[in-house]
Amino acid sequence: MRPEERIACARAMLDNPLFGVLMDEMEKSAVDRCVNAKPVDHETRAAMAAEVRAIRKLRNTITVLVEEANAPNTSAPA
Repeated sequence: MRPEERIACARAMLDNPLFGVLMDEMEKSAVDRCVNAKPVDHETRAAMAAEVRAIRKLRNTITVLVEEANAPNTSAPA
């Protein structure tokens, strides 16, 4: 996949309201399961915390890709 295609797909994902809703719901669900796990259920807490981190990382990666594409080229000429 060419960089232009990646950027176009990332923009399409961020522009799609369903993507935001799904990411929000998945993150909320994982946070709720982490918080509501039994105090001795360390495996569930760790797994749900990892899931939240993965969801946030995915969302951030897509956002950064689009932001970098939108940023003006400020590098000095060679």
